[in-house]
Amino acid sequence: MSTVAKTRKRWRLIAFIYGAALFYLLFQGGKTALMLFMILNVLLIYLALGRWSGISHVSGNRTYRQTGASSHIEQSLTAGSTLDVQLSVKVPGVYPIPYVLIRDRLLRHNGQRLHFEASFVPNFKRAGEVSYQTPPLQRGEYRFETTECISHDIFGLFEHSGSFGSETVFSVLPQIIPLRQWHSVQSGFRGPYSHAVAPRAAKETTQINGVREYLYGDRLSRIHWNATAKTGDWKSKAFERESLPRTLLILDRYAADYPEPAAERFELAVSAAASLIDSGSKGDTAIGLMSSGKKLTIMPPKAGVEQRGTLLKHLTFVDADAEQGLYKTLLAADSRLEPGSFAIIISGTSGKEAIRAMEWLSRKGLTPCLMHIGGVKRLEEQSRLMIRSKGWTLFELKQLQELPAVLEGGRA
Repeated sequence: MSTVAKTRKRWRLIAFIYGAALFYLLFQGGKTALMLFMILNVLLIYLALGRWSGISHVSGNRTYRQTGASSHIEQSLTAGSTLDVQLSVKVPGVYPIPYVLIRDRLLRHNGQRLHFEASFVPNFKRAGEVSYQTPPLQRGEYRFETTECISHDIFGLFEHSGSFGSETVFSVLPQIIPLRQWHSVQSGFRGPYSHAVAPRAAKETTQINGVREYLYGDRLSRIHWNATAKTGDWKSKAFERESLPRTLLILDRYAADYPEPAAERFELAVSAAASLIDSGSKGDTAIGLMSSGKKLTIMPPKAGVEQRGTLLKHLTFVDADAEQGLYKTLLAADSRLEPGSFAIIISGTSGKEAIRAMEWLSRKGLTPCLMHIGGVKRLEEQSRLMIRSKGWTLFELKQLQELPAVLEGGRA
């Protein structure tokens, strides 16, 4: 039954009781009937004044921060993060309100809604605060909708509502795990084809090009002592480079290529790509991305913070919605792939499909590498041996936490 129908039914009940009390006064008379009729009128006035309780003009504000943080969110949120949300509410007027029910809604970009409810008893200033914690959030864009405030009379017969606040938008990036050294990936390309890698390696000059964060393993001669003393954190000198290594990440978005549970495996693939982008950007590596779902997207390799932000933003919204497999996707992007780059395929595809795609990339002048997203079952042994025989690099990943160890010592 709708709210309007319930309200009409209650008003009819009240009208019936009022009519009965009025007839009782007219035909029975006496002090009891008069007192009963006066009390009923006072209650009806109270119920009627509820429309002007002030809840329709409620005001307030919302603050939120990542769980465990000491202040408002400054860093980027990643998948799996939770938010501590606090709402401060102020209800104008003097009408007595026993409690206020708060309903807040969080809308994800794909239409999924999260509903939150809380309540508080207003203090003598008719104000109050409520707080709640969101569940772990998936990657994507989220939007806080307006907050709805609901009050009832002391009998709980009638409901009055109001809302406040403006829509607040924030993004949850794919989960990122820090990698100690980007050259751990590049070292996987050395071997019988190292001559193809050497011309593309990043060569530093002696020209200082600013200051960067200290990385474990930096020599003492690289430490920028003045910047370290001023900031209190270890800083290293950044030198200009003659050239930058170019790396193209190829994200397979064909759901059938991932082992069950396919949704979790695809999330692992996205997180692995995001971790490589984050680490490569810190190491001044030119990173590009190719992902093909309902629409083919290719971002040529570039270096810099802007490129990192663009790639991570794209990964925030991707879904496993490709209509064809990895090899056919590469054929569709034939004219847009530049030779002379590392091509890291991130996929859970079978061995035959992966080898077919790597052979095609090799003929196009790219140096292929496969990061296989697997489950309990590993890549077929025959496929692993064939990849090794051709001098290509293979990384097998089952969990995101294994990525640093896999890149540094998990080559097939």
